[in-house]
Amino acid sequence: MSSDTQLVLCTVPDQDTASQLARLVVEQKLAACVNIVPQLVSVYEWEGKIEQDNEVLLLIKTQAPCFEALQNLLQQAHPYDVPEIIALDINAGLPAYLNWIKDVTEN
Repeated sequence: MSSDTQLVLCTVPDQDTASQLARLVVEQKLAACVNIVPQLVSVYEWEGKIEQDNEVLLLIKTQAPCFEALQNLLQQAHPYDVPEIIALDINAGLPAYLNWIKDVTEN
């Protein structure tokens, strides 16, 4: 089954930010559900230095037509200069769940 359902990954610095952003995107109908995954450790290069930080991962379930607005909202509300916002297409899944995501995110 193919659909235009997407999983968007976004890391944030702490639990409070995660909760605020998750609630915001669901209230705006830009996501049907956001899972908050705590205690993530990220290792990355930033401004020429190797960094290691504790972060929280958001797993955002949405539809491709919502992505641009979702990305804009996350970018505006996010505390990072360059936030991680990555969309992955969901190629298959439980049809009832994928339909629920579509129903919730349709305006």
